[in-house]
Amino acid sequence: MFQIDRFGRVPIYEQIIDQTQRLIASGILKEGDQLPSVRALSQELSVNPNTLQKAYSELERRGLCVSAPGNGRFVTADASKLVGEGCKGRLDEIRSIAEELCAAGIPLEDALGAVNAGYGKETRQ
Repeated sequence: MFQIDRFGRVPIYEQIIDQTQRLIASGILKEGDQLPSVRALSQELSVNPNTLQKAYSELERRGLCVSAPGNGRFVTADASKLVGEGCKGRLDEIRSIAEELCAAGIPLEDALGAVNAGYGKETRQ
């Protein structure tokens, strides 16, 4: 379910958060689904349990999961909506990147091709 890049620049706990958000956004994790336990995930990924606890605490803070003592953590009913709203804020980042690409002389078609590829759509030229 999770893949960690130990040599990347992104801290492991942020990788867990990002991947969990993607799983929720894509519908793989749905309302009421249980997240892997800290202990099990720690063993599976060979990651310090404190790192995973930090990631899970942040997911709870964001309202994406809730802890049920003795039962684990579960995806909340609003998780998909919250992830979607968070992603809408990234449109400003896309706009800024588009301005940089334009200033660098990158053709609009190339930029749109990259966006389409990100959406999993092939471009026809």
